[in-house]
Amino acid sequence: MNFHHLLVVFHDTILTMIDRPQLTLRIRRALRRSRVVVLLGPRQSGKTTLARALVNGESPNYFDLEDPASLARLDQPMTALQSLRGTVVIDEVQRRPDLFPVLRVLADRKPLPARFLILGSASPALLRQSSESLAGRLEIIDVPGLSLAEVGTRWLNRHWQRGGFPLSYLARTNDDSYTWRRQFIQTFLERDLPQLGIGIPATALLRFWTMVAHYHGGIWSSADPARSLGIGESTVRRYLDLLTQLLLVRQLQPWHENLAKRQVRSPKVYIRDSGLLHALLGIRSERELLSHPKCGASWEGYALEELLKRAEPHEAYFWGTHQGAELDLLLIRKGRRVGIEVKRTDAPTLTSSMRIALADLKLDELDVFYPGTRSYELAPRVKVMPVTSIPGLGA
Repeated sequence: MNFHHLLVVFHDTILTMIDRPQLTLRIRRALRRSRVVVLLGPRQSGKTTLARALVNGESPNYFDLEDPASLARLDQPMTALQSLRGTVVIDEVQRRPDLFPVLRVLADRKPLPARFLILGSASPALLRQSSESLAGRLEIIDVPGLSLAEVGTRWLNRHWQRGGFPLSYLARTNDDSYTWRRQFIQTFLERDLPQLGIGIPATALLRFWTMVAHYHGGIWSSADPARSLGIGESTVRRYLDLLTQLLLVRQLQPWHENLAKRQVRSPKVYIRDSGLLHALLGIRSERELLSHPKCGASWEGYALEELLKRAEPHEAYFWGTHQGAELDLLLIRKGRRVGIEVKRTDAPTLTSSMRIALADLKLDELDVFYPGTRSYELAPRVKVMPVTSIPGLGA
C-alpha cells in the first residue's frame, strides 16, 4: 500500500485518491529529528487522514480525544503512554491540555522509545501550552487544505472556486460544496470556538469574518469594522489576530525599505481558503465568481496562497508606497529577493509599479503569474508564468 495516497473518498461514483507526498515527507522527516511533532490546522483540513497513514486508527498507539474510549484510556495518561513504542498519535489534543506536562516527561526519556505526533486546531491556548511545556522538544507543521499540486493543475478553476478543504473540493456538485462550506462556518463558530475556550458570540464573529472577506486583498484598517460592529478597535484587532492564529486568515505584513518615499505600514488581509472566501461572500458558482467585484482579489489571494504553500520562504511580505507603487509579494529566501505579482489578464505588461519595485527593492527577479498557458520574458529579470507552474516552484 502506498501511504502517500492519503485521502480516499467516493466522488461521482469513482474512487478518488488525493496524493499529499510533500506534506507526508515533511511529517516523516520531522518525526525522525524531533521528539514531538505538532500538526496544526483548521478542522477538516486533513490532519487526521495524514496521521492515520502513519498509525492505524485501530492501533493502541492512536488516541482520538473526541472518542470516549480514547478519553477513558487516557484517564491515567502516564500509565497509558509510557509503555508505547514507535509513533504515538494524539488527535484533538486541545481537549486535554493537562497532557502537555506528561508529554514533556515522556519526550525526555533516554533512550527514547516513542515519538509523539499530536494534532489540534490552531487555538492560541494550544500554541501557548505546547510552547511552554515542550519548548525545545517540538516541531510545528501547519496543515492547510489540499493544494493545487495535490489535486492536479487541470482542476485549477474547480480548486479556486471550492477551495482546499477536502470535503468541499470533492463534493458531488457545486451546490453540495457551497452547502458544506456554509455548514463548516456555522459549526466552527457555534461549536468549535466554544470548545477551544473562546467566548466570542457566533453572530458577532460571523459579521466580522464577513467584513474581513470584503477586505480580502486590501490594506487592513480597524476603524471601519469597529464602527460597523459598535466595538473598540482593540477588540477588532483581537478578532483579526484570533482568525489568523486559527489559520483562517493571513495577515501579510508590509516590508519597509530605507527609502525617502512614504510606505504603507498596515498589513494586507486575505481569507486563506478561497472556498471559504466565496462562501462568506455568497458566491455559489463559477459564473457568479467571474462577475463578482472581488473576482480579481480572490484570484490574487488564491495564487499567493498556493505559492506560499509551495515556496516556503524564510520571509514573506507585501510592499506599497503612498505614491501608488506596490508589489503583491516579496519573498526572501536564502538571501535572494524575489518579487511576485499576480495579474488576472490575458497578457500582462510591464507596469510602472514593477519598474519601481525592481529598482527600489533591488529585486533579484520578478515573477508575474497569470491565468494563461505560456511563459515568456517581459523584461530583464522579469518573467511571466502561468499560475499552473506554481506547483513546480522550488522543486
